[in-house]
Amino acid sequence: MLRFCGDDKWIHSTDQLSSVDEPSDSEMAVMRKRFASVCSSSSAEEDSAGLYDSAPIFTSDPPSEQEHAYESLLCCHSVQDSLLSSNSSFTRYRGILNWIIILLVLTHAHLFLENFIQHGFLIDVKKVWQHLIEENCNWPSVNLVLGANVFAITALLLERSQDKGLLSPTNAHRLHLVNLGLLLLFPAAVILHEPTTSAGGAFLSLCFYTVLGMKLYSYQEANHWYRQAHLTDADKDQNGAVAQKVQSEHLTYRDLCYFLLAPTLCYQRDFPCTPKVRINKLLHRLLEMVIVIQIMVGIVQQWIEPIFQRSENSFSSMDITMKVEHLVRLVAPTHFLWLLFFFLNHSYLNFCAELLRFGDRHFYGDWWNATSLITFWKNWNIPFQRWCHRHVYTQLAEKNVSSSRAELLVFLMSAAMCEYMIALPLNNCHLWIFLMMVFELLVAVFLRDYFQGNYGNGLVWLCLLLGPPLAVITYIHDHYISFHQRCQSSSSPLIPDQHLLSRVALQPQ
Repeated sequence: MLRFCGDDKWIHSTDQLSSVDEPSDSEMAVMRKRFASVCSSSSAEEDSAGLYDSAPIFTSDPPSEQEHAYESLLCCHSVQDSLLSSNSSFTRYRGILNWIIILLVLTHAHLFLENFIQHGFLIDVKKVWQHLIEENCNWPSVNLVLGANVFAITALLLERSQDKGLLSPTNAHRLHLVNLGLLLLFPAAVILHEPTTSAGGAFLSLCFYTVLGMKLYSYQEANHWYRQAHLTDADKDQNGAVAQKVQSEHLTYRDLCYFLLAPTLCYQRDFPCTPKVRINKLLHRLLEMVIVIQIMVGIVQQWIEPIFQRSENSFSSMDITMKVEHLVRLVAPTHFLWLLFFFLNHSYLNFCAELLRFGDRHFYGDWWNATSLITFWKNWNIPFQRWCHRHVYTQLAEKNVSSSRAELLVFLMSAAMCEYMIALPLNNCHLWIFLMMVFELLVAVFLRDYFQGNYGNGLVWLCLLLGPPLAVITYIHDHYISFHQRCQSSSSPLIPDQHLLSRVALQPQ
């Protein structure tokens, strides 16, 4: 093995280092200049490539005769930032994420242990049925769901009548709006005037009617667009009969039923489908829904309900100190319940899509990476966002409404819908959900220039912790307090009649 020694001088490795002639002063000066030129050239390349690139990569090529063997080892520093600094381009934080998950599990396991020691085992599935099963087996919620078929069949008959020329487009559109108006008012009237309707049944039936109304509106709008597409001059003159046949083939009860059961709000003909139903995926989604529902029931009964039992007054009648104390206690379980609800929605939509071989399963985006609340709202619920853009935003834009005003109207409509679907089943309307969403809109508009990137994502998570989910739990809290007060008043002893009171008053003291 040869060892380099000076300019163009190699010695055998068995020779002693002391036997090598030391370089002269001129040779040392040449070597220093060569090393300085190498370092300066490497730093210049790093500056041109970017200040925050990784360290230079050493090649495996043997050193040339003009380079020293240790030249690459003499320059080991370059301009770069620490990995955890904001200027660094480092993104691999999987280890930190695992640490946070383990820490959260251990922390909340401690809370669960304290809860079990203090309150015991409180999970009882029978209590859930009490909120779903309605008195005297009248089942007003089930009757509401069954009665929704009338509105769906009416929409189909109106489309067929318009397709056959029995109704003009204007009259058919007016009748569609009347049908949709009755569809929205009918469940609200039943829930308000039927005392046997349970809160859980009212909520599920109201959600069903809301989704059905959005689907039927998309159904009549899309068929109107299809009809306009076929009514061209060429179709009128030559292929009118063929276009009429193609139009009527899709106006069937089977096609409408598939659309009403499909996990989408926007109607179109010929939905994309998968080749077959995968039974293992179907059972997997079903098992997920069962497990998630059990966990949600456990969190409500074991964690949230004891917090409700500590208060005897509603949130509207509490002082500010008690309100803050209760809200702080409810932040963690409410947030976990909201995340589980999202996962339950994910499992349910994929279950329906797999059962119907529905191909488009883009139900949500990566909302957890959203750097602003506006991005979160666009990625949180893709079917609803798609329906709003297709049937509300686009229609407003065609009427020369500005884009910012159209987006504001769409947001206010969604906020009012959330308030309607939560407040009506609980018979309690304080506009807390609506006002909380409006407040988040103000935060998104006025703070978007100050919170960007990771800071913006942190602001999104903070709003999710202290936003609408917490407002929803306040409605449930007030409903729980009023429900137990009614139960206590109904189980109280009877008040003596007036004759008994008069006889007691006339007795001598």
